[in-house]
Amino acid sequence: MKISHIIALIIIAVTIGIIISTTGDASKYVSFKEAYEMAADGDDDKVHVVGKLKKDPQGNIIGMEYDPKATNFFSFILVDNNNEERRVVYLNIKPQDFEKSEQVVIVGSVKENVFLADDILMKCPSKYENQEPKAAL
Repeated sequence: MKISHIIALIIIAVTIGIIISTTGDASKYVSFKEAYEMAADGDDDKVHVVGKLKKDPQGNIIGMEYDPKATNFFSFILVDNNNEERRVVYLNIKPQDFEKSEQVVIVGSVKENVFLADDILMKCPSKYENQEPKAAL
C-alpha cells in the first residue's frame, strides 16, 4: 500500500472521529416540562427551550432582574410554547436589545430546580418586515 493511501485513510478516520464527537454535544429542543423531567432523572445535558418573555398588557417585561455589579446576575421569566412559565437565570451580561426580542431561545440545563442558561439567542423584529418594496426608477 502506498504512503499516500495510508495518509488518506488516517485523514478519513480523523474526520469521522471529529464528526462523531461533535454530534454527541448537540442538544435538543424541549419544553420546560421535559427539561425539568430530565433533571429529575439525573440527566444534566444541555437543552434548548423556545419561548417568549412574560409581558404585561402595556408590553413591559415582567420579572426581569439585572444587577451588573453583582456577578452580572440576570434573570427573567420565560413562557415556553406550552405556556409554562419558568424563571431563567443567566450569569452573564444582559444581551443588547433583550427587551425588543420577539422570541427567545435559551440553551442550558436545570440546576437545583432553576433553569440556568449558558447562552441566550434572540429573534428581534426585523427592520425589513411590513415594508413595501420600492420600485426602481
